[in-house]
Amino acid sequence: MSARILVAEDDVKQARLIRIYLEREGNEVQIVADGRSAVDRARSSRPDLIVLDVMMPNVDGLDVCRILRAESQVPILLLTARATEEDMLLGLDLGADDYMTKPYSPRELTARVRALLRRAKAAGRTESAVLAVGDLEVDTSRFEVRVAGEPVVLTGKEFAILTVLAGEPGRAFTRAQIIDRVFGFDQNVLERTVDAHVMNLRRKLEKGRAGTRYVETVYGRGYRLSNGVGEVR
Repeated sequence: MSARILVAEDDVKQARLIRIYLEREGNEVQIVADGRSAVDRARSSRPDLIVLDVMMPNVDGLDVCRILRAESQVPILLLTARATEEDMLLGLDLGADDYMTKPYSPRELTARVRALLRRAKAAGRTESAVLAVGDLEVDTSRFEVRVAGEPVVLTGKEFAILTVLAGEPGRAFTRAQIIDRVFGFDQNVLERTVDAHVMNLRRKLEKGRAGTRYVETVYGRGYRLSNGVGEVR
């Protein structure tokens, strides 16, 4: 079972060893050495699975896991030197699918990767992850958005915000919650930045659809995706 696998590991020797074993299985492997690059590469290359080291520079693996899980169902295997039960549970609670502590056997790692890929294929996670609300469809595996069947081109941040909102239609998210899920490691984002992205998102979703409201403002709270998406009001 060949797959596109992203390995985020700052230890050069470990990364090389993982690549060797995974490529022996026929997989296409990409390597990045820090958390920020892991997020960017995952968004641009859409891997079938991510092997993610917890202790990395710039942004640690737990933050990477949290950010990516908010916008994708890609299987994530965490690697860490932290061996306590609390650390393991934290990683799983953030959305990791499996967890291995260092030192580990490369053969066991490849076996776990195979198992995660089989599980994802059976569940259809890597083939289709479409959030459908009314006439709005958000395909998180293909990074595509359609309104009434027509494609809508969004920026990466607009897509990430829409994914958060579409994951729980009707729930009101504060600007701080959106910043945490979408921008994650960037601590300098202002709430008005979220407002600007939402304004552009609305304009693109509602273009040519007078009276239709997709993203609603919840005064004193933030934003939510309307449960009645596609209804003219």
